[in-house]
Amino acid sequence: MKTADFSYDLPEELIAQDPLPDRAASRLMVLNKTTGKRKHTDFHHIIDYLYKGDCLVINDTKVIPARLIGEKEKTGGKVEVLLLKRKENNVWETLVKPGKKARPGAKLVFGDGLLKAEVLETAEEGNRLIQFTFDGIFEEILDRLGQMPLPPYITHTLKDKERYQTVYAKYEGSAAAPTAGLHFTNELLEEIEKKGISIARVTLHVGLGTFRPVKAEEITQHHMHTEYYCISQEAADRINEAREKGGRIVCVGTTSCRTVESAADENGRVMAKEGDTGIFIYPGYRFKVLDALITNFHLPESTLLMLVSALAGRETILEAYREAVAMKYRFFSFGDAMFITDRFESKESYDEGDRSEK
Repeated sequence: MKTADFSYDLPEELIAQDPLPDRAASRLMVLNKTTGKRKHTDFHHIIDYLYKGDCLVINDTKVIPARLIGEKEKTGGKVEVLLLKRKENNVWETLVKPGKKARPGAKLVFGDGLLKAEVLETAEEGNRLIQFTFDGIFEEILDRLGQMPLPPYITHTLKDKERYQTVYAKYEGSAAAPTAGLHFTNELLEEIEKKGISIARVTLHVGLGTFRPVKAEEITQHHMHTEYYCISQEAADRINEAREKGGRIVCVGTTSCRTVESAADENGRVMAKEGDTGIFIYPGYRFKVLDALITNFHLPESTLLMLVSALAGRETILEAYREAVAMKYRFFSFGDAMFITDRFESKESYDEGDRSEK
């Protein structure tokens, strides 16, 4: 299967540059993965497509201010460092720009010396292992010096950094937000639980591996970077109990999906575990746990677009994307949402949704 098979045309003006004032006011396309039928509503109405007994799986990772702007100690040349994954002894795997200034042995300075670093070695695909030295607590220094690591396609300045966090973010470690979760408010989550839908909280620290462009011509030749994940016994029990009682497992975002699929046995039973996952889901994959997926609209030729295509079919997804473009949906991190499901019932739908059913 070719990477080019997952391309589509997207006008630049449809790339969302700013979050909406109301998280749940984003538009929502509901896609039946079996029939390809679609409805259009807004995210407030996601609860109408969730049913008592379902289990909603959310990723409670928290984005760290992982973007550091510093300089080389000797020359003063500007350097940008993006923290990707914490190792041991204050060593981080990082992405450094420009890379030519980050050869092993190079020493970097941030915040007038508040934070210092030395490049130890070059890792896979040009990433750098960097060891930091400092006085005090690293997280406090990072909060003072670091910036939120917004994707390069977002050119506007983020006024409130909390809008690049989910309302349930808890465990620090991500270099990017699990953006499907940005649509939820605390009030909406309370309504969902009152409806009899359980919520399982899992953790996957999002790295750049999920978002790196696929450069290989054949998608099977693409190498996924690993990301740390953790599923507690409580979360595993909630997911397994819902499945045993006939409920659906609804994952919020591709990161939650990759987490539960990584921790499941061949019978679909999720185990409490932690570790690194490099799971790559593309058409032909047999889902062991996930039944339905709440997700955003993804970049062309991305591993995320391949994942949703594995769930609903490539042509079904690309047709839905073409309709989203025609209807001027907002795309990517701060954009609108899609719910890929196996059911279409809703207690209430907008007239627009009924008119737009295909």
